[in-house]
Amino acid sequence: MHAKYAERGLRILAFPSNQFGRQEPGTNSQIKEFAKSYDAEFDMFSKIDVNGDTAHPLWKWLKEQPNGKGFFGNGIKWNFTKFLIDREGQVVKRYSPLQDPSIFLFQVVEKDLPKYL
Repeated sequence: MHAKYAERGLRILAFPSNQFGRQEPGTNSQIKEFAKSYDAEFDMFSKIDVNGDTAHPLWKWLKEQPNGKGFFGNGIKWNFTKFLIDREGQVVKRYSPLQDPSIFLFQVVEKDLPKYL
């Protein structure tokens, strides 16, 4: 998806977090190398907290936005929660992490992209 839409302005920003079943125990370098093994071309940031008092300010902001609120509250429930942000920096949609990410991205998120690119 990144390669397909990058020229139209899409940027995928990944923020690893170890707050979910310790799925990201590695160092930032190890996480980036793992992502590269799957040909990930998007921007991968350092590991952060997305919930609680130590949540990164960006994630606190995302969850407070009208379209950033979750169905069962504002907390991030699991890795792969996604936010779609338009060119003006407004959160336009929050996506649940419950579906297989590869299928979900192409069947659900990609349908929304043309409205915002």
